Amino acid sequence: MKFSESWLREHVNVSASREELTARLTAIGLEVEEVTALGEGLAGVVVVQILDCVRHPEADRLQVCSVDTGNGAVQIVCGAPNARPGLKAPLATVGAILPGGLQIKPAKLRGVESFGMLCSAKELGVDADASGLMELPADAPVGVGFADFLGLPDASIEIKLTPNRADCFGVRGIAYDVAAALGARVNPLEVAAAVVDGDDAIAVELNAGAAAPRYCGRVIRDVDAAAPTPLWMAERLRRSGVRPISLLVDVTQYVMLELGQPMHAFDRDALHGPVGVRVAREGEKLKLLDEREVELAPGFLVVTDADRATALAGVMGGWDSRVTTATRNVFLESAHFAPDAIIGRARKLGLHTDASHRFERGVDPELPRIALERATALILQVGGGKAGPVTEAALPEHLPAPTAVRLRRARLARVLGVHIDDAEVERILRALDMQVEAFDGSALETVDSLRGSHFGGGWWVTPPTRRFDIAIEEDLIEEIVRIHGYETIPTSTPTGAIPLVMQSETRLSDGELRRAIAARGYRETICFAFVDATLLKSWALEAGAVALSNPLSAELAVMRPALLPGLVQAAARNMNHQDTRPRLFELGRVFKAGAAGPIETLRVAAVAVGRAAAEQWSLPARDIDFYDLKGDVESLLALAGSTGRVRFEPTRVAWLHPGRSADILLGEDCIGQIGFLHPRLAKTLDLDVDVAVIELDLEPLLVRQLPRARVVSRFPAVRRDISVLVAEQHPWSALEAALQTALAGRVEAVVLFDQYQGKGVEPGFRSLAIGLILQDVSRTLTDQDADRAIADAVAALSAQFGATLRG
Repeated sequence: MKFSESWLREHVNVSASREELTARLTAIGLEVEEVTALGEGLAGVVVVQILDCVRHPEADRLQVCSVDTGNGAVQIVCGAPNARPGLKAPLATVGAILPGGLQIKPAKLRGVESFGMLCSAKELGVDADASGLMELPADAPVGVGFADFLGLPDASIEIKLTPNRADCFGVRGIAYDVAAALGARVNPLEVAAAVVDGDDAIAVELNAGAAAPRYCGRVIRDVDAAAPTPLWMAERLRRSGVRPISLLVDVTQYVMLELGQPMHAFDRDALHGPVGVRVAREGEKLKLLDEREVELAPGFLVVTDADRATALAGVMGGWDSRVTTATRNVFLESAHFAPDAIIGRARKLGLHTDASHRFERGVDPELPRIALERATALILQVGGGKAGPVTEAALPEHLPAPTAVRLRRARLARVLGVHIDDAEVERILRALDMQVEAFDGSALETVDSLRGSHFGGGWWVTPPTRRFDIAIEEDLIEEIVRIHGYETIPTSTPTGAIPLVMQSETRLSDGELRRAIAARGYRETICFAFVDATLLKSWALEAGAVALSNPLSAELAVMRPALLPGLVQAAARNMNHQDTRPRLFELGRVFKAGAAGPIETLRVAAVAVGRAAAEQWSLPARDIDFYDLKGDVESLLALAGSTGRVRFEPTRVAWLHPGRSADILLGEDCIGQIGFLHPRLAKTLDLDVDVAVIELDLEPLLVRQLPRARVVSRFPAVRRDISVLVAEQHPWSALEAALQTALAGRVEAVVLFDQYQGKGVEPGFRSLAIGLILQDVSRTLTDQDADRAIADAVAALSAQFGATLRG
């Protein structure tokens, strides 16, 4: 929310300096993000009128102007394209120092003397417009100081509002907080009902139930829509970050910024009536003010004219009923739309408007008529016209009603830990425009189901209708402490024994896992839990994805079903910033649709690109391969003692390379995947390098097998090596598991120390050299024992895999 300091001070009289005011705003929760000083150092700038302009004899783009300063005429050489006789503009006189530090001196420009400088708004630091001279109204008094004429110096203040403080989207709402914080009172806002001069009215129909419970409208005829917006209004709009457009548009913007009520002006002659509010129909189309034609769905609210959609309620007006400078008769709209009916609707169309921003957070339901009268008065004051009667339609049963909230003295003291005087509590609440009624602690109060309960002393507090955020006792306590000052709450150290929670030895912490992955050269990344549905489609992961009903944007519309899509995007961004060897990992939740709602699963994923090792002299350079990834996974599994229970088998996952990837199986359960992205997917993602990825469930990695002591054999081990021929589709992990089972109790270790494919080996087969380390804890093994073990091993491999012993 951006506003003018002088505008705020018009609503609340405070003696605090600008620095004190902005510091107090931040202290009470209205965080000041930026303060832009305006109009300082303009002592030598005055309002002048150009009397005559002639072409410079030596320059086509310069004019020699005779300027009336109120104390005689001076000669000014000017290059502005809009300099012309009769124009009133600001003049920096000789000796003036402009905000940028430029000192004005007499000068000769191409041989012609100039005694000052006619200025643009940007040169004076009051606006960003540098296209020409700043044009002042025709009634601007010549010779008056420019700063005095514009009400300068001033400041543009921008505050950051939390979603619960929609009441501060108007200057008047901010004024109540300032008054409470600085011990002042808000000046009364006198908005008298306009004198009705005519009976032109349009009937209003409400057909959207609770979504649109109030709608006020008024016809004003014979308006001079081409009349210039008054300078004081235009300046307040500029200082609030709004560019003045035309009188009718500027009035609605002004009222919105002042009171917080969005409004819209329709061309009366483009309406037939009645005006209504209803839910949009499937496929209904509407051309908006930005000239885009949008297709609507039943989730949208529309304002209708004779049941034809003419505006997108709470978001933007329609093109066909827009007002222009040629408009003579206007229909003003001031309505209340429920937040639930507006939230997310603008974003679905790629829009963000001041109106939708306010309605999404909640606007005072009692404000429409007040705002309508305020806008009517301003239009009649500047553009003339004849006001018709106010037409109001309301559904009282759907209008939010303020409810009294109980505040107990004891609860206030307990939560804050300090005592605040009753007088201060009542002052703060009343300054915030709340109705306060004290009750005695000795009395029995009655309210709803608590009838007859003994509350103790306190207050019944009824918040104003604009304060949607006041619903429970703690809300009132928060209001009191933020105004009273958080800094007044003493800091105290907790006392008492803090119980120690023992970490189970059977479970790893995710911190241990993070440190282990980081030790392998990966850097932790945190990605959005929302992704683009188009991205998921390219990964073939759209099945079961959870779509958001109110997404932040189209690119963040679906909950991620896997970590890798976002993590690979992050790696790609790193590569675009000249990181040739990104190593990233993430621990986070993924989401999948379930019968009872979204199912959340903790997962860990990693991405690696480029060389296997950082550039150095002692190792030959090579790219990362599958076995580097496998080593990373096994190092994590080793933390939980699960290495021996995991195997890697070929995968059929669509987004992985079919010959360079695998499923990770723990027992019979697939806990993840490992490998390289499919070349087709890499091309779709515009990646021209091999991308190695890992993703697996986190839970199996955290369950740790407790180490158990076992007897160390006093007898020597025996090693026997065998060489077998086996079809290449059988993975080593399966062969190893078969050998461990066949030789259970006799084998200490199984080692694969060579693999061969080539001359002498039939295509489709490979020769594996396997070392069997045999040992017994009770005796020394004999040659006959070793031979029997070899026979059992060969028999197991032959039976399960068709392997044959190679001579």
